[in-house]
Amino acid sequence: MDLFSRSWTALRTAVAELPDEDFERPSGCTGWLVRDLVCHLVIGAQDVLITLVTPAESEPTVDAVTYWGIVEPPTGEDPLDALVPRLAAAYGEPRWLKFHLDDVGSAAGRAARLADPAARVSTRDEVLTVGDFLSAYVLEWTLHHLDLIAHLPSAARLRAEPPAEALAAVRATLEKIAGTPFPSSFSDKDALLIGTGRRTPTDEEKAALGGFAARLPLVIG
Repeated sequence: MDLFSRSWTALRTAVAELPDEDFERPSGCTGWLVRDLVCHLVIGAQDVLITLVTPAESEPTVDAVTYWGIVEPPTGEDPLDALVPRLAAAYGEPRWLKFHLDDVGSAAGRAARLADPAARVSTRDEVLTVGDFLSAYVLEWTLHHLDLIAHLPSAARLRAEPPAEALAAVRATLEKIAGTPFPSSFSDKDALLIGTGRRTPTDEEKAALGGFAARLPLVIG
């Protein structure tokens, strides 16, 4: 629960501090500008709010790790993926995107802090505890935090890194999803970037990965 709050606060702060011109830069999500990614974060915050008020009585079907699975890489043909850039463009000015993310995002953060971690909720036709749901979202926030800063100038990128504890937690989750650890020589950030296909490994990194390299990237959805 605490890591959800820290990762979400760090991501929202990074967005709030972006100069307007950075909203037109590419993000780490292929085909999306930074403004498109921020619009996607608004939708994510709405999902958190909706799920936290969707109680379930049945036994959990997934946990913080099994909530995620390996999916096919996006093709750009998914209707929602195509809708997001149009929605983002409709905001017109970055300040309105910032305002909406702060408004809905703050509400999602408050709802998470007030929620009972043992309560059960339903989303995506699955049931899981609130604690597991919020833990699962740490992966979402952290990967998208890396996407947000992917093409910022170096100094700005360094100032806006995700929390170290979130990077470590998401690495552990990704290793559980994959069933294989990343080489100990990889930093947590590099493990996430390489593991999810956000960065191509060097020849040295490929050698360290061994047979695991053939299974990459791990597209999480």
